[in-house]
Amino acid sequence: MSQDFTQHELDPSFVFDFEAYDDDLPDGQRWSTWLSVEPLCRGPQPRPDWVVTSQAALDTDLGILKTGKEADAFLLERAVPGSEALGESVVMVAKRYRSTDHRNFHRAASYTEGRSMKRSRDERALKRNSTWGRIVAAGEWAISEWDALKRCHELGLPVPYPVQIDGTEILMEWITVEGEDGTMTAPRLAQTRPDPVLLASYFDQLRDAMATMVQDGIVHGDLSPYNTLAAGERLVIIDLPQIVDLVGNVNGMDFLLRDCTNMCTWFRARGLDVDEHDLFGDLMAHAF
Repeated sequence: MSQDFTQHELDPSFVFDFEAYDDDLPDGQRWSTWLSVEPLCRGPQPRPDWVVTSQAALDTDLGILKTGKEADAFLLERAVPGSEALGESVVMVAKRYRSTDHRNFHRAASYTEGRSMKRSRDERALKRNSTWGRIVAAGEWAISEWDALKRCHELGLPVPYPVQIDGTEILMEWITVEGEDGTMTAPRLAQTRPDPVLLASYFDQLRDAMATMVQDGIVHGDLSPYNTLAAGERLVIIDLPQIVDLVGNVNGMDFLLRDCTNMCTWFRARGLDVDEHDLFGDLMAHAF
């Protein structure tokens, strides 16, 4: 039953306070898209404590991190205004696939062999490389990387935690190191010169990660020291849109050997005695 209160019946000590936010946000800022995406478009459970799920959070572009042939990576802050508490403020990577200018997707056929597409119209558009086909390609590759990140994370592999996907944008964990100037992006493995002990540890981590992938029937397909990050004493593998089915793709074994060659060449140049054919053989022992 409802009850009306007169002015004299209200508690004079009660104070109602609120802060209004303008819907007209400046360029480079938006309301958090966390609740606007489907549950399946959010990262796997259990989620890290730093993931911001509050509807009051704002997304703010902080600048470009890396440009690529198919996508660009930006730093994005998701934060509840005025709060720096855990779970209310975080900086992530926003990877955005270009929707109309995929000049390098002509090489995609060897990677995507064995994958299926639900809509024949989309498949025809892809083959014709029409404007719609390029839009479809952007979405397909974003979804492919999203699925790969989730799969690899759930396998316990060292990949960035996938926060969410919204169209052609993936939000993921920002892999960092602490430097003299504060927190910064972890360097690519190719940029580092680790001492012999750390070098051997990096190779062991790499071999274990590749073995786990092969055991699950997948290959990175484009693995190199340029898409592997050195986060202190830990290796982190990135850039996974072209992940390959080891058995379903007729090029699967070739991609695996190429990954082995790319990585072993770098490790040898740094002074570690490793061989790509030995690594390939070790990995294949996990495949069947």
